[in-house]
Amino acid sequence: MSLQRAELSRPQVDPARPVGPQVLSILRHRIITSELPPGTRISEAEVAALYGVSRQPVREAFIKLADEDLVEVRPQRGTFVRKIVVAAVQDARFVREAIEADIVTLIAATPDRALVDDLRQQIVAQRQVIGGDPSDFIPLDDRFHRTLAEAAGRPFGWTVIEGMKSQMDRVRQLSTVRFPLERLIGQHAAIVEAIASGRADTAEAAMRTHLRGILDDLPRIQAAMPDYFEAPRPAENT
Repeated sequence: MSLQRAELSRPQVDPARPVGPQVLSILRHRIITSELPPGTRISEAEVAALYGVSRQPVREAFIKLADEDLVEVRPQRGTFVRKIVVAAVQDARFVREAIEADIVTLIAATPDRALVDDLRQQIVAQRQVIGGDPSDFIPLDDRFHRTLAEAAGRPFGWTVIEGMKSQMDRVRQLSTVRFPLERLIGQHAAIVEAIASGRADTAEAAMRTHLRGILDDLPRIQAAMPDYFEAPRPAENT
């Protein structure tokens, strides 16, 4: 598949803001949501023409996407959207659990009523997307977890997570398509209520359960959509 055949809508790039981050965000979003599925060939010239920008910011976006293992450069052939790397998904989940379990423990130790009210309102907003486009849930999910990190005074924790979770997000996106959102939202609600009642241990356990859910979904998604995943490398003989 080529970029042109992916039949993407053309989002607006605001020339008054730095162009490179916008192009990067657009392409990352389309890869994560599988609008650009694995194997799609993308080129600097096509992307620049599609979004009405020069090739330099597109080249910089490609470099960052390659660093995130979202694209790969094949010599003499071009740049292609990479398949999902299972090991990267597992590593990102491990780091997320370590950081976010501590975050909710800190918050639940001294629960803040305004924060709890905000989180409960976010749960309401999340439930409103049930039955609609599953991709609408992803930014709401990110907002929920980012709010927790900021409330704990650990915004850098979320920065670390954001920088390494692209592969995990691709699986999360496939999961929201194939599995009901009610489960994820219910887990969010359990985290919030544990925080509200000051039960730090319960909040920590609820967050760990939430983030470990991908370990259950991953094998089933792999089995259903094997073309989206890189085959594991054979073990070397020792």
